[in-house]
Amino acid sequence: MKKFVLAAVAFIASLGAAQAQDLFSKGESALNIGIGIGHSYGGYGVSIPPLSVAYDYSLVSNLINGNNGAITLGAYGAYTSTSYRYDGFGSITGSHTVIGARGMFHYQFAPKLDTYAGLMLGYHIASYSSNINGYTGISGSGIDLGVILGARYFFTDRVGIFTELGYSLPYWNLGVTFRL
Repeated sequence: MKKFVLAAVAFIASLGAAQAQDLFSKGESALNIGIGIGHSYGGYGVSIPPLSVAYDYSLVSNLINGNNGAITLGAYGAYTSTSYRYDGFGSITGSHTVIGARGMFHYQFAPKLDTYAGLMLGYHIASYSSNINGYTGISGSGIDLGVILGARYFFTDRVGIFTELGYSLPYWNLGVTFRL
């Protein structure tokens, strides 16, 4: 057990000592394609889980110590639909779409690992309908402001995985990422 703890401490220390180069130099971009877990729109059966696409373009890089830290600006889109049938009473169906712009600050703590945090300004469009007790449905749209915390790990120079937590369409997003 003692050897394991020492090895873990040495590994963590080596991550901090590694000279990580910025994954996003000025002018580079990345594309995330993900699926969401947990969302705030509709508590019924999910027909299509939250699917999302995000694009980030690096405006500025090498902000910290001349080799780390980048600011990206990008776009975000997501869609989900729900459907639930109440036996003998009717059904409820709905869909929700979010489109928006996002700005992120990226910092690389370890090689191949891009961590980032930022804000998203989006516009949501929701529509729900029902045939239960004369209720016909509701539609709505509006502006959303979301906070996002994420990480990407690249297996190759161009392909990796990502995860994001925050307030957008889903609370938690997972998927693949591509450096373009």
